[in-house]
Amino acid sequence: MNHDRVRAVDPAVADALEGEIDRQESSLQMIASENHVSRAVLDAQSSVLTNKYAEGYPGSRYYGGCEFADEVEELAIERATELFGADHVNVQPHSGTQANQAVYFAMLEPGDKVLSLDLTHGGHLSHGHPANFTGQLYEVEQYEVDPETGYLDYDGLADHAAEFEPDIVVSGYSAYPREVEWERIQETAEDADALHLADIAHITGLVAAGVHPSPVGVADFVTGSTHKTIRSGRGGIVMCDDEYADDIDSAVFPGGQGGPLMHNVAGKAVGFGEALESEFEEYAERTVENAEALADGLAKRGFEVVSGGTDNHLVLVDLRPSNPDTTGGDAEEALEAADVVLNGNTVPGETRSAFDPSGIRAGTPALTTRGFDTEDMETVADLIARVIDAPDDGDVREAVREEVAELCAENPLYE
Repeated sequence: MNHDRVRAVDPAVADALEGEIDRQESSLQMIASENHVSRAVLDAQSSVLTNKYAEGYPGSRYYGGCEFADEVEELAIERATELFGADHVNVQPHSGTQANQAVYFAMLEPGDKVLSLDLTHGGHLSHGHPANFTGQLYEVEQYEVDPETGYLDYDGLADHAAEFEPDIVVSGYSAYPREVEWERIQETAEDADALHLADIAHITGLVAAGVHPSPVGVADFVTGSTHKTIRSGRGGIVMCDDEYADDIDSAVFPGGQGGPLMHNVAGKAVGFGEALESEFEEYAERTVENAEALADGLAKRGFEVVSGGTDNHLVLVDLRPSNPDTTGGDAEEALEAADVVLNGNTVPGETRSAFDPSGIRAGTPALTTRGFDTEDMETVADLIARVIDAPDDGDVREAVREEVAELCAENPLYE
């Protein structure tokens, strides 16, 4: 990629951009919320639409000159509607968190009750953590996974909802490796006379491709990120039935945001178009197959894989049984030094701080985009194990770095 124009006016930024390209190309990107978008999406996101203010919605803007902004947003909406089968889609949220914010602002009052999964069990900050606005505006209680199995405890959730009487139940997770039974959670919400928000931020692409059950048409609201498993422009999305459309649109703008980032909306439109192609379903299937192979490979090497495996794009490992003296932060640091990039993560029954937890989370979306297959994932599992089993051994890190370089050369990113 050429950054000559940037270099001519700002060499420091050009150096950082080129360093980031080299980092992505020469290391294994395994953070479950990351992916590599196509050059077409990159081009759309760096387009002249960054110059355009387009407050409002297609056909009803607060500024003139929105003819082409309208075309792009309408394309993004049409394609998302086709992908997910939703009645109404808002493509303007700047992130998955702001998509969630729109639902809360549209449907709740300060002090209303939110029931969501605990962060250490795989939930998300925007589902009610006290450091987030949700934990400050609403009364939040949280459910958990079964500590023995690592699976959602649906009966426990139903009992909790009956006792707590929430105004909204939040499903969809950031570190849960299994399929979600949306219908059971919807039934729980209805029995408690509550709304149901399904946050599919991590599995948006898997749902779009049909390799994970969809909550669209089941939950009252479905939110998601558009840059993770679906490889579109960075941002968020809200889907709902027509009866909630006006409330959601008003909560996005002017309720929580000003002008939409139209260059990001263009990236979403292009990415959604790519996801409508048959090749995308194959990609999503390979992403899950690769995650299963990674989980199996780590389990064979003595690691405790939470829930015993995975049904989606991520693998969660509890390091305490196999490596009790190694924290998730230790593992993350050692692996990054060996050019394997993932993150330390809390695990069910967490006994350490969230800043230096007991587990790691690894994802396969980005490696699958590069062309990695299940045999490669067996190799990657071995590399991860070697580093974690000897986190302070410089010779091991160097050897792993060399093998990572070979894998990256065999699976180039942006040729």
